[in-house]
Amino acid sequence: MKIAILGTGDVGLHLASSLVGLGQEVMVGSRTAENAKATEWARATGPKASHGTFADAASFGGIVFNCTAGSVSLEALEMAGAQNLKGKVLIDVSNPLDFSRGMPPTLTVSNTDSVGEQIQRKFPDARVVKALNTMRHDLMTNPSLVPGHHDAFVCGNDAVAKAEVIRILKEWFGWKSVIDVGDITGSRGLEMILPLWLRLSQVYNWAPFNFKIVR
Repeated sequence: MKIAILGTGDVGLHLASSLVGLGQEVMVGSRTAENAKATEWARATGPKASHGTFADAASFGGIVFNCTAGSVSLEALEMAGAQNLKGKVLIDVSNPLDFSRGMPPTLTVSNTDSVGEQIQRKFPDARVVKALNTMRHDLMTNPSLVPGHHDAFVCGNDAVAKAEVIRILKEWFGWKSVIDVGDITGSRGLEMILPLWLRLSQVYNWAPFNFKIVR
């Protein structure tokens, strides 16, 4: 499968490397085709890895992961092009964190809106699924880093798209428990977990941990 990764931070490049390791063809997209991090990643990763602009990657991928910072995700996706996102599953891993005033960060959007919703409104023909935004990047593709069963969350308006993302999380990444929290408005809660996640990360000295829902 051809997959686009938008963003060259730790999350984007980790997901890109993991997906190549699973045999997928992956293009990493950034603002410019000459992005140094993307260029080096593709050179070091092998023939199934490539890089280009956001538009190049979005056109290439049958599935698109948005791994850009939530504060710039709409801008990045506009550069990717609505025509390149139309009809595609768009997995939104972003978070609306604002570190401009230091730690702890604030949220650029919350309570009555979310980045996930903003993306779905801006690109109504994309099939947006929020996922993987509530954990460390290495845990996303290797849940065994934390002992026992714990939970990943998804939400989105398109039931078929959510089912495909849940399949990817379980079959490709090894997640045993994936909780569907409903339509794309569920992004509000998933994104608002991040201040707590960051505080716990400091408490646990940035060791891997995750959430488990116990009933």
